[in-house]
Amino acid sequence: MSKFRVTMTVLGLALAATTAWGAGVHPGKESIEKSGYKGPETCEECHPGSAKGFLDTVHWKHASKVTNVEGLNPKEEYGMKNRIYVMCNGNDIVNNLKEIPKSPVTGKSKFSGCNTCHPGNHLSDVGSTGAAAEAAVDCLVCHSTDYDFRQRKPFKNEKGEVVMGQDRSVKAALAIGKPTVKNCMVCHEAAGGGVIVKRGFTFTKETDAHAAKGLVCVDCHKAKNHKMPTGHDPNNWANDGVFVSCSDASCHGVKPHKDADLNRHCAKIACQTCHITRTGGAFAKDFTVWEQTPDKFYEPTTLKKEANETTPVYAWYNGTVKNAPHFIGPKGSKKDGKSKITPFKIFQGKAYYNKRTGELLSMDFAQPMSNGDTRAGVLSAAKTLGLKNPEKIAKEAVPGWQTIYFGSNHLVTKTKALYCANCHAPNGVLNFKDLGYTDKEILKLTSPELFMEKLAQKQKEDW
Repeated sequence: MSKFRVTMTVLGLALAATTAWGAGVHPGKESIEKSGYKGPETCEECHPGSAKGFLDTVHWKHASKVTNVEGLNPKEEYGMKNRIYVMCNGNDIVNNLKEIPKSPVTGKSKFSGCNTCHPGNHLSDVGSTGAAAEAAVDCLVCHSTDYDFRQRKPFKNEKGEVVMGQDRSVKAALAIGKPTVKNCMVCHEAAGGGVIVKRGFTFTKETDAHAAKGLVCVDCHKAKNHKMPTGHDPNNWANDGVFVSCSDASCHGVKPHKDADLNRHCAKIACQTCHITRTGGAFAKDFTVWEQTPDKFYEPTTLKKEANETTPVYAWYNGTVKNAPHFIGPKGSKKDGKSKITPFKIFQGKAYYNKRTGELLSMDFAQPMSNGDTRAGVLSAAKTLGLKNPEKIAKEAVPGWQTIYFGSNHLVTKTKALYCANCHAPNGVLNFKDLGYTDKEILKLTSPELFMEKLAQKQKEDW
C-alpha cells in the first residue's frame, strides 16, 4: 500500500472516529464484532503509536524525574517503582507481584504485590519497553465502561509465571468510552492496602461537590497523550510533567468568587483550605506488628477512619517538599511570597530503620503476610536491594515512626465551606501561632471586627 493510501486510510479512520464520538458512539463496532479484540493492536488501528507512548507515562513506569523534593538525584527517576516510605513500606522492586509462602496454619498461599494496579500483564512489568510491553498494555481497564474487574486478578500460566489477568472480551471492547469514576477509583481508592486507606476519600455526589455536578475524574485530570495532570501533593512524587490547579483558567481561575474579600484570600489561602474541610483514611500503621486476619494470613496493624471523619492539619506550602527519614511534608513559610495555607491529612507509620545509617528500611511483605515474621521481611528486602550484611541489618533494625503529610484535594464542599467566623475566631480552625503570626497579628485576625458588618448584613438578607 502506498504512503498516500496509508495516510488517507488513517485520516479516514480519524474522521470517522470524530464523527462517531460526536454522536456518542465509539467507532469500529463492526470490526471488533467480526475480528474480536486483540488488545492494543486493535486500538491502534485508529490510534497508532498510543501503546508506545503510554510506556513513557507514570501510569506505566511508576516513576519519573522529580524536581521539587529535597535530597533526590535530579538525573534519576523516583516513584512507587523504588520509593520506601511508611504508607507502603515497600515498592515494586521489593514487593513485586508474587505468590507468598503458604500459611503455616492453612497450608494455603495467595498472590500479593504493590504493582497489582499496573495496567499490564506483569510479564511486561513496570518500566518495561519494546513490542511485548506495548502488546501487554490493558487499554480497556481505563477505557471500557463494561470492564469485568473480576478478571483482573493474578494467576500462574502454563510456564509457572505469575500473570495479571485482563478483560479482553468483545463485550468490554464494545463499551469503549471516557474513563468513568469507577475506572479510576478501582485503583486509586484502594491504594495503600485497602479501600479508603491511602487517600481517604470517595468520589460520590454525597461526598464531593464536583461529583454532585456530574463531573468525573478526567474532567479535571485531562490527559494529553496519556500524560496525566496532577496536583502538587507532598507525598505524590512521580508525575507526567503536567499539573492541574483550581486556579487554572479552565477551572475556577484566580478570582473564583463574586466577593472581592474572598478573592483576596486566594493569594495566601489555597482553595482546598476552605472547600475541603474533612478527610479520612488510615492515620496510623505499624509494620513492625502484623495482625492475623480471618483467612489466617497477616496484615500490618492499621488505624483508619472513613471519608469525612478526620479534620485536616494546615501548613504553609510553596510546592517544595521536605524529605527526611522521619518526615515527609510541605515546605513553605508566611514570608516566602510563594506559599499558601493548605490542608493536609497527616499519616504516621512505624517501620524499621537501619541502625547504622538511620535510613528507613524496606520490607518484603511475603514473609510477614504468611507468618507475621516482620524481620524476615526486612531481611528479604535487604537481600533484594543488595544491601551489605543483610542479616545484620535485619537483626539490628530499630523500630521508629515516620510522619507523612498527604495533600487534601478531594471531598470538595460548597455548602459546608469554611467562612469568616470558622477561621477568624480565638477557637477557629487555623492555629495562627503555628502558622507564624505574631501576637499582635493574631489579635487582629481573631476579632469579629473583620467581618461583623458583612455578616450582619448577610444575616439580615438570609432572614
